[in-house]
Amino acid sequence: MTKLNIMLVCSAGMSTSMLVKAVKAEVEKQGLDADVFAKPSTEAIEYLETEPVSVLLLGPQVGFMENNFKEVVGEKNIPIAVINPISYGTMNGQKVLEQALALING
Repeated sequence: MTKLNIMLVCSAGMSTSMLVKAVKAEVEKQGLDADVFAKPSTEAIEYLETEPVSVLLLGPQVGFMENNFKEVVGEKNIPIAVINPISYGTMNGQKVLEQALALING
């Protein structure tokens, strides 16, 4: 299995950076080869144009941008979804990782 690149998109980055830590901890616990990182929505589209991303998860606060991101990643076939608000609110790294893996595995 190739290395996974899990990108979380947020508006500013504070709460999402805490969620990245929680997801990274879960990645380590499960022994997966994955890079988990966050980008503010203002930089995310530009990043997607040049860097490999396995899955794109949007924070609930930028969920309204889902269609914009789908247009950008459409031809790249990158799965995209809004993070479950409860998983996000409780900073549940396990649930967010499960959501990411489910999207990657179809």
